[in-house]
Amino acid sequence: MKAIDLYSQLEKNFVRPGIEEYWFDYMADIEAYICDNFRQRSMGLVCDFAEEINKVYTAVFPSDKVLSKVLDDNVTDAMIFLHHPADWDLTKEPGKVFHQMNTELLEKLKERRVSIFNFHYPLDNYGEYSNSKTLADALGIVVEKPFAKFSWALCGVIGITDCADIHELKERYSQVVGHEVKLYQYGSSEIANGRVAIIPGGGNDTDSVNEVIENGVNVLVTGLTLCNEYSIAVHELEKEHKINLLGGTHYSSEKFGCIAMCEYFETLGLQAEFVPDVPCFEDL
Repeated sequence: MKAIDLYSQLEKNFVRPGIEEYWFDYMADIEAYICDNFRQRSMGLVCDFAEEINKVYTAVFPSDKVLSKVLDDNVTDAMIFLHHPADWDLTKEPGKVFHQMNTELLEKLKERRVSIFNFHYPLDNYGEYSNSKTLADALGIVVEKPFAKFSWALCGVIGITDCADIHELKERYSQVVGHEVKLYQYGSSEIANGRVAIIPGGGNDTDSVNEVIENGVNVLVTGLTLCNEYSIAVHELEKEHKINLLGGTHYSSEKFGCIAMCEYFETLGLQAEFVPDVPCFEDL
């Protein structure tokens, strides 16, 4: 498939006109590899390295592990579709959470004609391939409605679970993501009216939790739940209103959208493969 045609199809299916993000402001270290499209909007095509695309890899973050896996496949004329254009790791440098792509690996991807494409808000925004919808599907939660607007995107869903209580939901969440998740039980183990709020990634913030409270929900399923100087206020809010909090890490709570995107690319006649990564358990 012509690369320009694939980029255009992605824009048509997922992007609203006039929207932009902020990523390029923090990517000076790899500026030489970034195309004008991303310089202007921080969205869509990041590195324009290919004219033809025969295979797509999807991933949550462009970690060394993910980029190296693509290179190890000895693939050419391909694309990496990312949810984030920078890697996430709370352990590398105090006060810094996102880290730029490895320039040595970028150079090799350029030589192999492997483009890099990014959809952050477009994949957060509620829809068939969104992080919230796909995580709800994986948990067997029937979506009632989208909610939690951040910028222009509706990043969360409220839905109905058949789990008997918060402990059964915790076990299911752990099984679904493939590792133990974190429970902050601030309220009753009963799930009020069987309704659960899901906001993958960084959904544990005061604005979102206030929406959870307004909707009469007492369970929030998200990614980042660590309690530190930046998040103590939201934890106190959850304690006050008896909101139970389940955290599955940034990566694990958002991987289902990228997994589902493989189906999207296959509908376009392209081979597609999700590249798994390692969760950052310090998120919890």
